[in-house]
Amino acid sequence: MSGVGKVVCVTGALGFIASWLVKLLLERGYTVKATVRDPNDPKKTEHLFALEGGKERLHLFKAELLDEGSFDSVVDGCEAVFHTASPVFLSVADPKADLIDPALKGTLNVLKSCTKVPSIKRVVLTSSMATVSYNGKSLTPDVVVDETWFSDSAFCEHSELWYVLSKILAEETAWKFAKENGIDLVTINPGFVIGPILQPTPNASIDVMLKLITAGETLQPPAKFVDVRDVAYAHIQAFEILSAGGRYCMVNTVVHVLEAFKILHKLYPSLHLNEKFEGQPIEKTYQISKEKAKNLIGNFIPLEVSLKDTVESLKEKGFLSI
Repeated sequence: MSGVGKVVCVTGALGFIASWLVKLLLERGYTVKATVRDPNDPKKTEHLFALEGGKERLHLFKAELLDEGSFDSVVDGCEAVFHTASPVFLSVADPKADLIDPALKGTLNVLKSCTKVPSIKRVVLTSSMATVSYNGKSLTPDVVVDETWFSDSAFCEHSELWYVLSKILAEETAWKFAKENGIDLVTINPGFVIGPILQPTPNASIDVMLKLITAGETLQPPAKFVDVRDVAYAHIQAFEILSAGGRYCMVNTVVHVLEAFKILHKLYPSLHLNEKFEGQPIEKTYQISKEKAKNLIGNFIPLEVSLKDTVESLKEKGFLSI
């Protein structure tokens, strides 16, 4: 579908997924109204305006997640709203103030603004696999997780999984509000997102990848990998395909982190295996269904390509030298 003549909104446009979403939307001809915290900071925004069509069809707006009404003027006149903005912190001093309130209240504020605009046909929410598989169930190799799974907020609160809890509450709130107010809502639930970065600084997941690549730290095995380009494309398809609906688990593969490192080592022999990995067997992992996601994007980008493109992007931007 061509986006020529159509206006859409992307919240949190400086993010990893959002930057790619803006890029793909502009390439399809859309006019993009995007929110950032400071539109007048060229160091943070220049990568967006440098995109094809950025100078002509990208318009940045200041908006704060916790300020009700701050999204009114941004979503006005739009056909779709892609709500990607949500804090990503793996360690916080105040979970409620730093994670839960911005995620939950921010989602509500965006959706409230959407109820005031009759032109909006669909809202696509960037959720997470965090809302799917954190329920205390045993994830043995014979288990296949799909969109019918839901994380348990009580379990996550007890386990102090604050980021996970913030995503659970935000998605639950979104579905409840959408049903009560007649909003056509679709959620995209990505796993651990990797791939080339467009923004000037690494985001949380890429920072974790940097630590893996440099053998400084390890990911908790197994890892649910998906390429950022697949995730961004899925958002657009979730709007453009009229029959799309519900939740979409976006995970290419679930692999033991050692397996991912071995792929990296094959591509870049200078990488040295972290001592924490030595002697570890590569255990079989559970799987996540790709059946519904393939209805949006077809085939996923192979893990080897995603890993290589992640490294090459980090090298190009000066964050990695191997």
